[in-house]
Amino acid sequence: MSGFIANGGSAAPFVLVNDGWFPDIDADHLRAALRLDSSITDARLEVAAVNAIISVNRELATYKSGEQANGHAALVDVPAVTIKGESELVHLYRRAVYCTAGAELAERYRSYDATAAGNQRADDLSPSIDEYRRDARWAIRDVLGNAHTTVELI
Repeated sequence: MSGFIANGGSAAPFVLVNDGWFPDIDADHLRAALRLDSSITDARLEVAAVNAIISVNRELATYKSGEQANGHAALVDVPAVTIKGESELVHLYRRAVYCTAGAELAERYRSYDATAAGNQRADDLSPSIDEYRRDARWAIRDVLGNAHTTVELI
């Protein structure tokens, strides 16, 4: 006997509409960038992405206020180098959101399979979770214009 389970992809592309100042997030691009297959449902992806947007927006709230005070109506309007036709700040913001969502999804994956093989795969994911969090932190620091490392002499 054989079995086949097909997980269909998303029926239609969906975009997570942001607050109007930060850019919207294309969930299909997020899925492709993180190489997420159809085992991650759209609903699960949406929950992780919305949480990531909230988290990153909160961390950049003071930055946003300062740039609005400087007359910039959106992140895309803040003067910055352009890469692939988009502001580097938009690329960095997107990276922060994607990596934050990726870390959450990788953490959640650990709880779905308690077999020995599942535990091994979970252990293999641990560095990815840390790397996602690091990359998100660095992207946020880059938007803020801060160095990646803070060193203090005691």
